[in-house]
Amino acid sequence: MEGNDSRKYLLSLVSLTTLFFMWGFITCLNDILIPYLKDVFALNYRESNLVVMAFFVAYFVISFLYFLVSALFKDPILKIGYKNTIVLGLMISAIACFLFFIEASSDTPTFSFFLFSLFLLGAGFTFLQIAANPLVAVLGTPETSSSRLNLSQAFNSLGTTLAPIIGGYVIFKLMAGDSADEVAKDPSAVQIPYLFLSSVLLILAGVIFFTNIPNVMPESNNQEVSRIGALKYPHLVFGMLAIFFYVGAEVAIGSNLVNYMRGSLSISSHMASALLSFYWGGAMIGRFVGSISMSQMNFSKKCLLMAITAVGSLLLIFFAFSKSMHFDMKQMSEFFVSENVHYFFFSVILNYVLFLTAKSAPSRTLGIFAFANIVLLIVMLLTDGSISLWAVLSIGLFNSIMFSNVFTLAISKLGKYTSQGSSLLVMMILGGAIMPILQGMLADTYSIHTSFILPILCYVYLVWYGFYGYKVREVK
Repeated sequence: MEGNDSRKYLLSLVSLTTLFFMWGFITCLNDILIPYLKDVFALNYRESNLVVMAFFVAYFVISFLYFLVSALFKDPILKIGYKNTIVLGLMISAIACFLFFIEASSDTPTFSFFLFSLFLLGAGFTFLQIAANPLVAVLGTPETSSSRLNLSQAFNSLGTTLAPIIGGYVIFKLMAGDSADEVAKDPSAVQIPYLFLSSVLLILAGVIFFTNIPNVMPESNNQEVSRIGALKYPHLVFGMLAIFFYVGAEVAIGSNLVNYMRGSLSISSHMASALLSFYWGGAMIGRFVGSISMSQMNFSKKCLLMAITAVGSLLLIFFAFSKSMHFDMKQMSEFFVSENVHYFFFSVILNYVLFLTAKSAPSRTLGIFAFANIVLLIVMLLTDGSISLWAVLSIGLFNSIMFSNVFTLAISKLGKYTSQGSSLLVMMILGGAIMPILQGMLADTYSIHTSFILPILCYVYLVWYGFYGYKVREVK
């Protein structure tokens, strides 16, 4: 695509990037909801984790229903278009947030209704995933599709990095009157925040509806679309498993990190929660740097911009961490020395070097980064203390490009089956609901430290997919 075409899509990409930021922001607020709802409804740990289950199960259920409709009748996106599907997802998500406001104001709020609202929120986000990811991928040249999707995913990570600060320390704290006890007893603390989010989603739906987003459709030589034609492509089927294992590994590690830091490293709950910003923020660093790495700009300019972006993103993570811990500059300096934060710096440099080593190839980058995570997990399992801590926290840096790279590789050359394939890939986000449970079972049977062997198996598959499984085979 020529430069003038790229400029033509600029406003569309800006609107979609804002969308990625918002759903990352709201998704991360689910982690804040868990302790709130646990205290409000006097739940045990298993019951409180239904918050995550309700949200992620929606991805599987809605994607599966979408696939059935496309298989039995016709792919809905081919009929209503990408933009209208995104608007529909935003409307459903806005309704879900509004239901939080309604139920929180009830005299007798019920946990089951909150779970239903979370499921509905996940359902809305499923439509966004099905439509927005492939749309970003096709709004430009195929060679830079991974770069565009990485950039959009980076703003998704920016949302997950800022959400704990804004949600936990500004909005919710303000609504709770600076009283933790009040939060624990009164579900109305979530009323105004979710009413605000509902309004923002409605406004964003309106902006996207009136934005001239082209209804780009994949090229097709044949008019008839086989009802399950997407499943004829091996690289898509292998990609479905890659999404399952990637999301499963990422969520399982993130879900068990606090327990690991508390149980194996004797880190306080407050500090452990704040340290999560390095894990999730690392994904933001990798995605911003990855979007530049996979672009087609001049090599020397690319290297400089990647370095500047990595440093800027790292400073944002330190800011988020310091605000979470209420540290001043002196306390942050002491923390850097006492906790050997330089190990994380080394991982950021390694991330930069491996991006250059991969030479902008999405498949090669995926394989190399998956192998890097295997090494980090082995180091984490064989050590303790600071080395073990920063090894596992650094995994986020290399998780960064995996979803977007697998997604673009898996839908490559699907043509008329692109949206159907997209729904199948989103369905496999189910891994985020299953792998944490399996890792929890390993932790109960052996130890929380030993349980981190499970993600290694996930990354072994991703190494194979990055170096071999992604290849497009001829379909008859």
